[in-house]
Amino acid sequence: MTDTVLDDVYSDDISIQAMDGYALAATLYLPRGKKHRAVLINAATAVPRGYYDGFARYLARQGCAVLTYDYRGIGGSRPKGAAGHKAPSLRGFDASMSDWAARDITGAVGWMRERYRALPLVYVGHSFGGQALGLLPNNTEVTRALLISAQAASWKLMPPPERYRVYLFMNYVGAPVARAVGYLPGRLMGGEDLPKGVFLEWTRWVRNERYLLGDPALEARANFANYKAPLRALTFTDDSWAPRSAVELLCSAFTATAPEIVSVTPIEAGVKKIGHIGFFRREHRGTLWRDAADWLGVIE
Repeated sequence: MTDTVLDDVYSDDISIQAMDGYALAATLYLPRGKKHRAVLINAATAVPRGYYDGFARYLARQGCAVLTYDYRGIGGSRPKGAAGHKAPSLRGFDASMSDWAARDITGAVGWMRERYRALPLVYVGHSFGGQALGLLPNNTEVTRALLISAQAASWKLMPPPERYRVYLFMNYVGAPVARAVGYLPGRLMGGEDLPKGVFLEWTRWVRNERYLLGDPALEARANFANYKAPLRALTFTDDSWAPRSAVELLCSAFTATAPEIVSVTPIEAGVKKIGHIGFFRREHRGTLWRDAADWLGVIE
């Protein structure tokens, strides 16, 4: 294993296995000293693991073993072409958001639990990564969870004009393109390319008033009731994708615990904007990150 040392944190790019054996690209961050927590960071849709590097290093400096990883079809977990090169596109690649939860995230939780049996397992979920906690058959292995901009993302709960932009794009641009091309090109959304099955299932959930909670075909919804550990959900007042009402709807499905929902304004964080992905910017080290680390119990 070849390690890189930056700011007293070792990091190494590794591969972990999903539940069906699919290889997922991952990065493991380790502190030089004693480890007292294991932390799994679960990404938002179309966001590669590298985006979470700063926050992962911050937590590792507090004495945590931290894992970030890419869902299948994203970043380093794209299918490989000839001689190990990336395939030119995701056309024909079979994956769905349900697969990400049941196979990839479940596998990542299992990998961390097996490797760090003696440490409490902390779960950080950004957007879809937070939504998926309730779908996992092994979410009982998690001892504490922090959800960041994680919501039941029905388009009707988004404030105008964002709700109309999202509805029109997903139904009349994204879905037709995904069906015609075989995947959704990332340039259309400003993120990574998405497998067709991922985008079409996501679109179907967004159209539903209860998002994935209203999908009768999603049997994994029953796992929400199995999670009993502490849960905090952060929502930001300038996040049009995850307004408080949508966060409350998602949290209502965690019936065996009492989720704490915390609304944060940019002014409180000393910045002009946070939005849906801004929490992970390094400028929040002394504010949002510090508060999160305190609640997660990673600062001793």
